[in-house]
Amino acid sequence: MNTKTAKVAVSLVCTVAAVCSFAGCGGGGGSSSQNGSIELKFQTWNLKNEKFTDYFEGLIKQFETENKGVHIKWVDQPADNYQQKLSTDAAAKQLPDVIDMGPEPTYALASAGALLNIAKEDPSAKDDYIPAAWDAATMKGSRVEEGTYGLPWYLNTGPTFYNKDLLAECGLDEKNLPKTQDDMFNQAKTFGEKCGGMYAMTTGLPSIQDFGMYGVPLMNKDKTKFTFNDKKGVEFIQHYADMYKSKAFTDDTLNVNSNTDSKNFNSGTQAFMNGSLYSVDDIRKNSPSLFKHVGITTMVANTHPNMMLEMMTVNASSAHKDMALKLAKFVTNPKNQLSFDKKANVFPSSKGTIDDPFFNPTGDDLDAVAMRMCAKQVRNGRIWGPPQLTGPAGKPFGEQVALAVQGKISPQEALDTAVKAANDGLQ
Repeated sequence: MNTKTAKVAVSLVCTVAAVCSFAGCGGGGGSSSQNGSIELKFQTWNLKNEKFTDYFEGLIKQFETENKGVHIKWVDQPADNYQQKLSTDAAAKQLPDVIDMGPEPTYALASAGALLNIAKEDPSAKDDYIPAAWDAATMKGSRVEEGTYGLPWYLNTGPTFYNKDLLAECGLDEKNLPKTQDDMFNQAKTFGEKCGGMYAMTTGLPSIQDFGMYGVPLMNKDKTKFTFNDKKGVEFIQHYADMYKSKAFTDDTLNVNSNTDSKNFNSGTQAFMNGSLYSVDDIRKNSPSLFKHVGITTMVANTHPNMMLEMMTVNASSAHKDMALKLAKFVTNPKNQLSFDKKANVFPSSKGTIDDPFFNPTGDDLDAVAMRMCAKQVRNGRIWGPPQLTGPAGKPFGEQVALAVQGKISPQEALDTAVKAANDGLQ
């Protein structure tokens, strides 16, 4: 399961839109038997295992007990090619009634008319979820009717981890940790002078979420145009180019993903890492010598810390839309979110649930401090990544940013090219 930060909807929008424009999308879903009972197909992603099977089987049994005549068929798809499978199912009119997915495939399937607009079907549902999560589930743009196409289920976020010994060696003060990205850029000068070329201060390429946390306007208000090539965006990339020039990070920290980022930090060659609750146990098990010297602080951001969102969506063509929506609301209600979150070490999107003592433990051990920091970030966080920046629209972004950071082209040129490609992908 993990945090699903690597969910990239490669060609999903184009595949779904192309096929659905001819064949229509959705279909499949629930069926009725001769005795009047109905069957709903409920799909999760990589969750049928020894950790979660009992939870979902109990959840399904409770729903069936409370809704006589309803039978839930639980289907769990493997993580590999999950989004492509959603595309195929939508094109074949075989989407399940209720589907676990993130914002990227939700946007693609909503654009194709395959998902229920919950804001239209049940406007009061908005009151059950925190505003940041509901806003991220709300889609609009040139391809999609404005609406909310999924019920927020769980969130994930994480603190910034740092290597105390490496900070001291490289001239930084643990008592003066960076709180903002501007602080990080300022301290990078000292880090580069002391340790340039030997260690990396942080990873080398910013994501679109990093742009959002810096305060760069990512899209216009109507979500019909990308705008991250403005003055603020150029300024942001220039900071990374300056860090690269001062050797505050190295070539091998360019183009990292969450796995290599963790590997670099665990090996003691990287000073800061944005992690998650999973990172605490990972460092404890895989780098016990480093664990003794690890500290954590809140995610370094100029604006709001980033979060990831997972949702329960409803097939717009379900034969039993009302009951499917009822199931999605049941899975995502505060009680059931809390039970799942405790098992998965993730965070609730339902209002008030983050105040549960589980997310606010006492104690000074790393696990407790990390949990409290994450809970604070949920209260103040945002889901920054626009779901439209995927597949063909998103690929040039990383390529152009890498060229600008390495000084091969100017930040303005890089972002202009990336924005044009992203906007072309919206057409």
